[in-house]
Order: sequence, then C-alpha cells, then structure tokens
Amino acid sequence: MIYFNNDYTEGAHEKILERFIETNMVQAPGYGFDEYSKRAKDYIKTATKTEDIDIHFLSGGTQTNLIVIAASLRPYEGVITADSGHIHTLETGAIESIGHKLLLLPNKEGKITATQVQELCESYWKNGAKMHQVQPGMVYLSNPTETGTLYSKAELTTLSEVCKKYEMKLFIDGARLGYGLVAETNDLTLQDLTELTDVYYIGGTKIGALFGEAVVISNNEIKRGFRSIIKQKGGLLAKSRALGIQFEVLFEENLYFDLSEHAVKLGMKLKEIFKELNIPLKYEAYTNQLFPILPNKILKKLQGKYVFLEMNDEDEENTLIRICMTWATKEENVDNLINDFYKLMKE
Repeated sequence: MIYFNNDYTEGAHEKILERFIETNMVQAPGYGFDEYSKRAKDYIKTATKTEDIDIHFLSGGTQTNLIVIAASLRPYEGVITADSGHIHTLETGAIESIGHKLLLLPNKEGKITATQVQELCESYWKNGAKMHQVQPGMVYLSNPTETGTLYSKAELTTLSEVCKKYEMKLFIDGARLGYGLVAETNDLTLQDLTELTDVYYIGGTKIGALFGEAVVISNNEIKRGFRSIIKQKGGLLAKSRALGIQFEVLFEENLYFDLSEHAVKLGMKLKEIFKELNIPLKYEAYTNQLFPILPNKILKKLQGKYVFLEMNDEDEENTLIRICMTWATKEENVDNLINDFYKLMKE
C-alpha cells in the first residue's frame, strides 16, 4: 500500500540519522545544555532575524500546545480557538485537563477573524457579571490550518492588534509551518511570526525530524519559568540532544525549507490534475494537504492500492478525503496516483 493519509508516515531524513550516528558516543550535558541544541537555537535566531527570543525543544505537538498554554495563562483564563482547531478536535481534551476552557469560534475554511475575536472580547468585558465567566487570555491559531489554508500577514497583523488591545497572548501552532511558509500564496516570514505573535512553534515531526517541535517565545512573561513548566509537565528530556541535533541539521543549510518545498510541489502537481479532471476540492489550499471530494465508486477502487484519510460523507455518493504529501513522498508514487485518477475518472 502507498500511504497518503498523513504527513508523518516516514521516519527521519537520512542526514539526521547520519548525524545521530556520528555523534552517538560523544558525551554531552543533558536537559538542553548540549552544544547541538545551542547551535540549533543560533540557527533559528538567524532564520527569524531576531536575537531576543527564547527557544525550547519539545517532542510533539499536543505536548507543545499543552505546555505553551499552561505557561501562558492564569487559572481563570481560557483560549480562543476555531471550532476546527487541533486543540479542540484532536487532542483528547488536553487543554481542558490542565484547567483551561476552550472558547470556540466558528471557522471559515479553518480560520477565524480579528472581527470574531473582537466581538467575543467585547461581549466579555462589557458583561457586568464577567467575574462568573472564563476570561479570554489567548488566541490559538494553526498555520497552516487543519484544512490546509493560510493566514495572510494582514490577517495576522489585525489579530495581533486585537490581542494587544485586550491584553491577550497570540499563539500559533506551527506543526506544519514549513509547508505554509513555502506555499505560493504565503506572504509571512519567520521574522513576521516572531514579531506578530507572543509564541509559536516550528514543527519538525511532520517535516523531516523523527520527532520534535521548536518553541519560539518573544513574550517575556511566557519566557519566565518556561523550563520549569516543561519539567513539571513531563516534557524535559534528559537526552535533549536528540532534539537539538535534529533542528541543527534542519536549519544549518536550509534543509527544513527544501523538504517543505518538495512536499508542496508534489501537492500542487496533484492539485492541477484535480482541476483538469473536474474533481472538486473542499478547501482552496496551497500546502501539502489536499481535500478532494471523490465519488465513492472511485474511492473504493483507489483504496485497493492507496491509503487516504476519510474525513466525512459529502452525500450518499461522494466522500471528502484528505491526501497528504510529505517531505519524503516519492514523485513516482504521485505519478502513479495521477495515472490511476486518469484511468478511473475516464472509465
């Protein structure tokens, strides 16, 4: 079977594995004080064109979301998120488990707007009984979103302004950040993200690393005690070098962006075929994720050879699926899929 169901089906890029072997018997301090982690942080600071930031390496996305939010909010504060947000739909109530309510807003193609956030905040602060309600303390976004769409610089700027107005923190889940940054419609840079947000993370698990996310913090309040929160929540690895080595390799020679471009290029190649064959897409995405709506009879035949993520039934005869390209997807596999689409759609 050929897997297109998610973007973490492969292990790690060979350069990372080679570096693991090369450094395996080198003695190094634990808990992130090793030379590899230091160099990786320096590379990320160069990429963001910012020195006054703290960088921490964690092992996975849900863990990262939980730790960042735990470090950012007071006990009575909640998190504003799209109702399609990962922390709401795919993390088993992780944020609620640490005592923070999710304040849901209806999404449009995976995104929320500054106007929605403003209206929610105005409703809270004008309420004479607000002491009985959860106070909005953070806005959580994913970029790319769960539907593969992207926030523009203008959208992020207005959201940032609203967050500052109401003294809230702005946090971006960047599990697929690299795929978004190289998309043809993207106008955001790492420097923009660093300037406009309080905290975000650069996802490695889905872009070349065996595991790992790099948290970038610009807000001094969040910086304070962050390592203690990491330890308290079980995220501080004794052998943190394993994280530092991976991000050192990904950022020392632009590998992170090269791998991202590979996946997005293949995604756009397949997207053009969908247009040619009049296969509708649920969302107008430009990253590594595509969401075509397929006739069930076509999908059933394809599933004898390929694995996709079935999202939901569009109607009795059609199903919405997700197709993911990864940093390691073979172009020949995409070409085989394209050829099978041609054959089946023209039968």
